[in-house]
Amino acid sequence: MEFEQAYRIAFQAFSTALDQKLDRGEAVEIAPKFHQGTLILKPRDTNAQEKEVDLEVFFKKIISVRNNLRVLEQKINSNSKLEEAEKIELHAYITKSYGSLTTFNVLFRDNDDKFVGAKSD
Repeated sequence: MEFEQAYRIAFQAFSTALDQKLDRGEAVEIAPKFHQGTLILKPRDTNAQEKEVDLEVFFKKIISVRNNLRVLEQKINSNSKLEEAEKIELHAYITKSYGSLTTFNVLFRDNDDKFVGAKSD
């Protein structure tokens, strides 16, 4: 039970810090080197067509995923029908999702805006 309580406290601290950052209304900006850049998805099959996506559009979609995860966290925290163990389990999935999104941290201008997954000791 100690692990669950420590995890819950750490996750709530993380959520609070993220909420405070987002509540300040600061815009998350793409790194300058990627302004007006293009993401090119090139299939292995040379007969298939490449897909080009404006990096700023792609970046906004990533920010949208992050915002949706934040709302999900808030809904989990405020749900009175979920047991603490269930909340912890769901938060673990969200943390893993943040970890998967760290691949895209290169796109962020500011380090404070980057994704953080679970940290190991």
